Amino acid sequence: MRAFVGLPLSDPDLDQLEDLQAAVRVGRAVAPENLHVTLAFLDDQDVATLDALHSELAQIKAPALDLVVDRLDIMGGSNPRVLCAMLANDPALTALHAQVCSAARRAEIDLPRSRFRPHITLVRFPRRMEPDAHQSLAQFLGTYGAAQPTLMPVTRFTLYQSVLAPEGPTYTPLADYPLGG
Repeated sequence: MRAFVGLPLSDPDLDQLEDLQAAVRVGRAVAPENLHVTLAFLDDQDVATLDALHSELAQIKAPALDLVVDRLDIMGGSNPRVLCAMLANDPALTALHAQVCSAARRAEIDLPRSRFRPHITLVRFPRRMEPDAHQSLAQFLGTYGAAQPTLMPVTRFTLYQSVLAPEGPTYTPLADYPLGG
């Protein structure tokens, strides 16, 4: 089962992010129910491994998080792949990420070592964008790039199943874990 651990967003947060998505004239907006912050992508895991991970995640103690959007930016270099709401550096978020990764390793999930760049993916772009699409994206970033929507405190993190389909992925919560308790 393909899975990941992430932070769900509140309905008011989703409303704000949908407004930003609507202003982008290129690419495909991520469905509101799929907007989240990924803490760890787990790839394909069997049920027994996810059960072991569940036990490990349930032991995590961490504060509720006040996520702050720092800016909007693209990932993918000269050939943009996604538009993201990049989150400001937050030691509590970084610590939670580290705890989730440690829990995954204790459950014998081999995670790739990579730099944690917390973000919310808003829009996905086609593999090849026409020059006018690049110009439209540049105009959007010129107008909205410094946007800093205020997000609600995050009081839980979630283990999700991810099912890929041609029309886009479906994320199903498997278990929630409280923050701030």
